[in-house]
Amino acid sequence: MSLPQAAPGAAISPASETRNGVFAALGAYVLWGFLPILFGLLSGVGSVMIVAERTLWSLVLMAVILGVMGKLGEVMALLTDWRKTGTLLLSAALLAGNWLLFVWAVETGQVLEISFGYFINPLVNVAIGMIFLGERQNRMQAIAILIAVIAIAIQAAGLGGVPLVALGLAFSFGFYGFIRKTAALGPAAGLFAETLMIAPFALAYVIYDLTSNGVGAHADPQTMLLLIFSGPATAVPLLLFAYAIRRLRLTTIGMFQYLAPSLQFLVAIIVFHEHLNAVRLFSFALIWVSLAVFSYDSFRRRGRS
Repeated sequence: MSLPQAAPGAAISPASETRNGVFAALGAYVLWGFLPILFGLLSGVGSVMIVAERTLWSLVLMAVILGVMGKLGEVMALLTDWRKTGTLLLSAALLAGNWLLFVWAVETGQVLEISFGYFINPLVNVAIGMIFLGERQNRMQAIAILIAVIAIAIQAAGLGGVPLVALGLAFSFGFYGFIRKTAALGPAAGLFAETLMIAPFALAYVIYDLTSNGVGAHADPQTMLLLIFSGPATAVPLLLFAYAIRRLRLTTIGMFQYLAPSLQFLVAIIVFHEHLNAVRLFSFALIWVSLAVFSYDSFRRRGRS
């Protein structure tokens, strides 16, 4: 996979960088929106095995991509820099935890809570951007965020308890995005290095499970094909996300993230037939109002500039 590049020797304008970041963000969140369907088809395999397999197949795909791009040397440079290695260990741990929680939630019929978690995630990004990066919001953006906060409070009431899955997904991916934005890590090389750090644990689990329980689901060609496909289904949106996060403000990325949970919401209702009560439906409606306000402000400011 290649991302838009300028001609040799030509400088890429800030507007082009932003546009490319927007397209990358859209691609990432659309793919993430439909990801529960894949893991739903693999529900009989087990969440830990799915995460282990997607890690290993992602590593294979990333190795091919980096080999074609001639950037394997960039990975070695990352792994020999102790400061960057420490950063990669932290981002890899956040990524693995997010993967495992996501797959487990699909397996246990909590896709609506996944959707809720990724509606919370933009607020986490906004908070991180304000606290750690000094990003500030104008009045319209503040109104959009306030509406989203109200919607999230109503959603929690509709769930009837603390949404631990949603909070775990929101905070793990929020801080992962923050680390990837602030660390000097290339999109492809950084993701490969993260996956490489998770891979030994993934491989150890696959070997242990095969030794203890036999071939099991791996004997089914369709299941095996889906497990292999989990590699590109994981790596491609993460590559797009890593590309976008370096070119867009965290608050902008945060509002793009309404796309994935909206698609996950539809998948939960239409594909998995999860129950949606009136309170939770109202909270989702408020989320869309929040997005409309933020989008209106963004288009208005873009028109002025």
